[in-house]
Amino acid sequence: MEKSYTYLLECADGSLYCGWTNHLKERLEAHNGGKGAKYTKSRRPVTLVYYEEFTTKQEAMQREWVIKQMTRPQKLALIRERET
Repeated sequence: MEKSYTYLLECADGSLYCGWTNHLKERLEAHNGGKGAKYTKSRRPVTLVYYEEFTTKQEAMQREWVIKQMTRPQKLALIRERET
């Protein structure tokens, strides 16, 4: 069964971008190639700083929505929690 991912990228300007995908490595390459998203196209390179794995697309999309509602400090705390 194919897995789905919700992820956070740190852009070259220090901003954060949240998305979801079924193919994390390929999606990161697309972002850095200027084809991932309009937002990241002008903010390259981007670095993967956080991701979560899910069994369904719906779960990943729901988690993306929740993360997008978070403030920047909350997103940074989420990243820090994963690093420890």
